[in-house]
Amino acid sequence: MFVIGGRTGPDKILSEVWSLDTTKNSWKLLQCGGSVFLPRHRHAAAVMGSNIYVFGGLDNDVIFPSFYVLDTINLQWKEFPVSGDWPYARHSHAMVASDSQIFMFGGYDGRKALGDLYTFDVQMGQWKKEITAGRNPHARFSHSIFVYKNYLGVLGGCPVTQHYQELALLDLKLRTWKHVTLNSVGKDLFVRSTSNVVGDDLVIVGGGASCYAFGTKFSEPAKVSLLHLTHSHDGFTPFENQRQHMIGQNGVMKGNKVGNSQGLLLEHLPNISEDESLCFNDNVPHINGQSQMIPVHFVLQLEKKYAKQGKDILKKFGWLDLGRKAYSEEGGVHICFPVCKELFAVFHERSCHSGDDAIDRENEIPLSKPLTQDGYLLNKLSCSEALTLLHEYGAILLEDKVVETKKAAMSPLKVMTEAVTSLIEKKGLPTELLEELPARWDRIGDIVILPATSFKNILWNSIAEELWLIVAKSLKACRLARQGPIAATGTRDSTLEILVGDDGWVNHRENGILYSFDATKCMFSWGNLSEKLRMAKLDCKDEVIVDLFAGIGYFVLPFLVRAQAKLVYACEWNPHAIEALRHNLQSNSVADRCILLEGDNRNTAPKGVADRVCLGLIPSSECSWVTAVRALRREGGVLHVHGNTKDSEECQWADHVSKSISEIARSEGYYWDVSIEHVERVKWYAPHIRHVVADVRCRQI
Repeated sequence: MFVIGGRTGPDKILSEVWSLDTTKNSWKLLQCGGSVFLPRHRHAAAVMGSNIYVFGGLDNDVIFPSFYVLDTINLQWKEFPVSGDWPYARHSHAMVASDSQIFMFGGYDGRKALGDLYTFDVQMGQWKKEITAGRNPHARFSHSIFVYKNYLGVLGGCPVTQHYQELALLDLKLRTWKHVTLNSVGKDLFVRSTSNVVGDDLVIVGGGASCYAFGTKFSEPAKVSLLHLTHSHDGFTPFENQRQHMIGQNGVMKGNKVGNSQGLLLEHLPNISEDESLCFNDNVPHINGQSQMIPVHFVLQLEKKYAKQGKDILKKFGWLDLGRKAYSEEGGVHICFPVCKELFAVFHERSCHSGDDAIDRENEIPLSKPLTQDGYLLNKLSCSEALTLLHEYGAILLEDKVVETKKAAMSPLKVMTEAVTSLIEKKGLPTELLEELPARWDRIGDIVILPATSFKNILWNSIAEELWLIVAKSLKACRLARQGPIAATGTRDSTLEILVGDDGWVNHRENGILYSFDATKCMFSWGNLSEKLRMAKLDCKDEVIVDLFAGIGYFVLPFLVRAQAKLVYACEWNPHAIEALRHNLQSNSVADRCILLEGDNRNTAPKGVADRVCLGLIPSSECSWVTAVRALRREGGVLHVHGNTKDSEECQWADHVSKSISEIARSEGYYWDVSIEHVERVKWYAPHIRHVVADVRCRQI
């Protein structure tokens, strides 16, 4: 195994080549000659024989368009001269080799995600930009690609908001894209994951959405069977066009099972079941085996009295086409629900194993067992039982003569962009101002909070009155604000600027807890939600807790409302936060179990009373570690120590916390065994800087 380049720190970019001897389990730094290979990270590599091909990459602000090959036998680098359709400079793309070709897809060019596909012919030594048929995959970066038989697969990547559980497949013979939904792997985010083909399985390891922008969410390892990919294309199942089909017992379609040679041919899909790995979602029918651009759609007709139950079944099994509208017929007697192509696959799969009149009595569900209002029976239904129930409802499959698609809702960002563009054109302002429009924002209560970097050019001031109203309306905000830096004071005041609205007092409900505060004066962190939930799950029924940095009640309230703490001492010195905390204790009906201590916790915190102490201050709470130790009972207890540390120095930070608390305890005359029970990774605070919490257990020896 070889490792080439990479980054070990914000400013430490590497060009090294390391090899791992898997038999000896030992690493070796290789000394390579030939062309100069500059330091880089986020490049892509592909292996062919004893050669490793490397394209692109990033070194600080420099994005490389260069293409190298490393001869791993002679340890020589060679840079290829520009030839053919040379790809643009990029990073965070993906490459894979197959036969004598190298495939490269996507990446980031410094301004936007890319969705282009290139091939490099190793024998000819030339790049070619591929032209393909079908729906191209979304532009993306930080994804993975693989080759299986005659398919090239593209999976995952950024931007994560587009949910890349979809697997894009390119038929390398026909150069046509197909798309597969990975139903069995949940909704994990495959960002920077590794995909490898092992036999007939696709094994997806690592990755997730773990970076400064997205917080921390790691994908679970997944294995997906790829056998369906070839089976689903081996044959096509004919159905006669413009013919209605009754759903028979056991899901059999009554009517002509096989159409004539001019009939509609629908792609044969694998049966859909609860544990299915793959389901195709292409919506292009096939006439005589040829893909057509004329869409053919179908609806499921039900009597009005069964419409609600039928719709629930279609939604549960993913058979309802959400892109088209349902409609009524015969004056509302019947309701027609648009259905997806997956429904045909189920019918045909059943018809292949049963006759027209076959009845599966074992799975038959009589109407004496209707769907209950709480959905209990619906949740218990199998695919076979659902089809049987639809038959009992008298469902009929018809061609959709209306095909009324739902109007696609515009995203708030697009609405805002169009509205602001119209405004600046009307006012004669430069369109370059649009670069300062925010791509993301926060919402707390009824206030939408724009990032501090948005709308900073002084030219915006000339249209501010109209601008803020337009932005607020576009984002459907009652009040609009812009974030400012946290004040560099001991009280860490907010500097939020209200743009639309009278004041900054908001109500925010989280995990059943009501937080009320003035957002222009008090800080509120969305990134700490996971830690608040963790504290809320503790069993603190008989515990006394001291929170040395209470704020508006970030952890005080979860301890009292959810963890059922016996008593909490809340230390806080920001008068605005104290006002909010008093209000929140009353609003959540826990004021009788909280003692509020105003002022510097080093002077106000109680001593020798706590079973647990929370030190929720970042970047460091070390200023109050002595206070925390003194607050614990002589028998010891638990400290939740917050802090920021480099991701490469988490162990050193935890060791420092443990040793420091142990030394403080000894200096205070306590004989404790101090150990770190757990280190919780809360969020990324900045690139390579992580907010962590150490659970420190102190036991009397």
